[in-house]
Amino acid sequence: MVTPESPHTRDEGSGSTADAATPAEGAYVPTPRTVPTRSRDRASYDRAAVHAILDEGSVCHLGFVRDGAPVVLPTLYTRIGDHLYVHGSTGSRPLRSAGDGTGLPVCVTVTHVDALVLARSAFHHSLNYRSVVAHGTAHQVTDPAEKAAVLDALVDQVVPGRSADCRPADAKELAATAVLRLELAEVSAKSRTGEPDDDPEDLSLPYWAGLVPVETRYGAAAPAAGLGADVPVPGYLTPAG
Repeated sequence: MVTPESPHTRDEGSGSTADAATPAEGAYVPTPRTVPTRSRDRASYDRAAVHAILDEGSVCHLGFVRDGAPVVLPTLYTRIGDHLYVHGSTGSRPLRSAGDGTGLPVCVTVTHVDALVLARSAFHHSLNYRSVVAHGTAHQVTDPAEKAAVLDALVDQVVPGRSADCRPADAKELAATAVLRLELAEVSAKSRTGEPDDDPEDLSLPYWAGLVPVETRYGAAAPAAGLGADVPVPGYLTPAG
């Protein structure tokens, strides 16, 4: 089965071809870690495309090395300008090391699945998706004002408008929360679109083939236990919000 892979591994499909020597205006500069070794047509370094993929999500996977072994953690993130901010805990030893001045080498990934691609052959089953991979050295945010602004942005990344509709973090909560800042410099996007890519000799096989769309949406808001009956559901949580 063909599935989303790293921008620098084997893949096939359609997209824009990156030229490491002459990046387009407003694009990120490709590097050996962000240029695929095969099927380069699926990778993109367009800054607006990268930002759009990041802005649509709220959960990333943060990869780093701990005690010589790889670790990948799912966590919340937000983007502000050309920086990616990742939520963490001050109790995490590797994340604490990001504040020692040298920073923490990381790889951050974000993926959206848009459709299941069902082919006539098992080999050509795939996913239509959009993804971003960012490499770099993350540093812990220590400035209180920046940290408070980022935590508000993290809340709004999950539900836009929510940070203004809840109690902000107090000093104790801020002290217990770590925020990592990663400059978006060594970064690429990757995507697959379109129908199954069956082999010509398989087109007459009697198996259904096509796309099954995958959607992410809000369900109906359910009030917490003990919530006062006079507290209405916020407009941003209703279909018309």
